[in-house]
Amino acid sequence: MARRRQIYEGKAKILYEGPEPGTLIQYFKDDATAFNAQKRGTISGKGVLNNRISEHIFTALAGIGVPTHFIRRLNMREQLIRQVEIVPIEVVIRNVAAGSLSKRLGIEEGNQLPRTIIEYYYKDDALGDPLISEEHIACFGWASQEEMNDIADMAIRVNDFLSGMFAAIGIRLVDFKLEFGRVWEGDYARIILADEISPDGCRLWDLKSNEKLDKDRFRQDLGNVEQAYQEVARRLGLMPEDGEETPILDLDSHRKKRGK
Repeated sequence: MARRRQIYEGKAKILYEGPEPGTLIQYFKDDATAFNAQKRGTISGKGVLNNRISEHIFTALAGIGVPTHFIRRLNMREQLIRQVEIVPIEVVIRNVAAGSLSKRLGIEEGNQLPRTIIEYYYKDDALGDPLISEEHIACFGWASQEEMNDIADMAIRVNDFLSGMFAAIGIRLVDFKLEFGRVWEGDYARIILADEISPDGCRLWDLKSNEKLDKDRFRQDLGNVEQAYQEVARRLGLMPEDGEETPILDLDSHRKKRGK
């Protein structure tokens, strides 16, 4: 079997040359990082779950007309995607105060924001992905005003859709990160959604208990990280029900109950 050519390796994924021009294979790793890679670890099975969750979400978004790089899932850890020119901006959509927003502004975590906030961060690990303004983006030519309009419009649309989708399964979408890329069609570049959408880049809290079902469990050493990702997949209908209620934070007693 021919060895595939690796194009890029990031903190959570590897990109390989695709089978056809203009395509890539995106491989999801179990590696986990936090605080700009100062904290490193492994979340067993994370790559498999994130691949499946991201496929589910990107397929649903395509169904409402949001253009994405996703083509199809290939296997448990890989998906075929369109090759794009990544816009060097991370777009963070915030519905509830949490994380760096709470720290920067002294707002208690968990407070519903009066309105949804969109923040932009420059994608540069060496600089710690600094917070930037639209003035910075325009000044340094990272994206045109037309592209930023498309990005903002798409981000709000994605937020509206995902907030409803998660609320329907008892999950509060606190905030999440999006990345976008350019697809060139002659001399014209079209903006489409890229990267992934999974518990790695979303803050997801149980609606009733506010228990965290995302990578904050790894960041904050809360334990049961794998089970939190599994719970998101289960509620999305991507994992079979076992016929029993399995509290995320009471797995030891659950195993004893089942004699495991």
